[in-house]
Amino acid sequence: MQQKPRSSDGTPAIPVPHGRRLVLAAAALLVMASTVPTGAAAQTSWPSAKPITLIAPYPAGGGVDAVARLLAERLGARLSQTVNVDNRPGAGSTIGAASLARSAPDGYTLMLGSIVDYAIATHVHKNLSFDPARDLLPVVEVGYGTVGLIVTADLPAKNLKELIALAKSKPGELSYASSGVGGLQHLNAEMFKQMAGVDMVHVPYKGTAQFLPDLISGRIPLSIDSIPAHLANVRAGKTRALAVASATRSPTLPDVPTMAEAGLAGYESATNYTVFVPAKTPPEIVKRLNTELNTILADAELAQKLSGLGITVLGGTSAAAVAKQGTEAVRWAEVIRRGNLTFN
Repeated sequence: MQQKPRSSDGTPAIPVPHGRRLVLAAAALLVMASTVPTGAAAQTSWPSAKPITLIAPYPAGGGVDAVARLLAERLGARLSQTVNVDNRPGAGSTIGAASLARSAPDGYTLMLGSIVDYAIATHVHKNLSFDPARDLLPVVEVGYGTVGLIVTADLPAKNLKELIALAKSKPGELSYASSGVGGLQHLNAEMFKQMAGVDMVHVPYKGTAQFLPDLISGRIPLSIDSIPAHLANVRAGKTRALAVASATRSPTLPDVPTMAEAGLAGYESATNYTVFVPAKTPPEIVKRLNTELNTILADAELAQKLSGLGITVLGGTSAAAVAKQGTEAVRWAEVIRRGNLTFN
């Protein structure tokens, strides 16, 4: 005759109903699963799987490339992981940004781009494959580069008020150079025209290097451009800086007044350097990156090197950079609307 099951003390075991056995088995599986890292918990090991790529959406040898390499070296040391700079220039920095938007949001692809560029891009490039506000998440604003109003040395106007008076006396006769239609230099001048109430003619070039000879010779009278590219010529007396577009004076040109000091209150503009990741990157990775980058930016040696490139260090939270992204988008959309600007 079949023996009834007994417990360890020899007494008959109480049968466990089939449904209860399933519940107990499920509970055991849950206990086992709790000891296995989930996707979120696994992120705590980031970065360990592979090297990190930092996209620089401009050519090698330029300002963005230089800043990207300074950050990559220091970020790699702090994360104990290689950070490689990948130059992907073209289409007003949108080729590099499109590449970032397509990347896996796992913390292994970053980009050093410009909030201002992507605030403008949606108005200039009609067939973008990405939405900057939706697909790109700013991690931290690294800093800004000073923009200045640069004029040819022989221009009769010796200060900003005289330039505005000269432009008003010759509507449509003064011209300004930029590095291309729809870029920041172009919109800087359009904003200046609107705020100063003047009419000037846009002459687009392929870049600053291409229009510098004409600015020095006087064939083109002015440009509102990033200061670093003009410092040597300004200091040599080949061109003049009438004002800077920052809220405070630039340490690289301390004797040059701000636009507000020179008589055009409210005019501000700057180049921008911001680290981005794909929008769906896990919050814990964004937080870690923000912490590490802010630590790097607090280093006096790095700040000095960036200052040598005409860049003022900022730092701050990801939320602050996101808020700026929205503000810049509204500002430049208004400049484009008021100027009735259209782009192909």
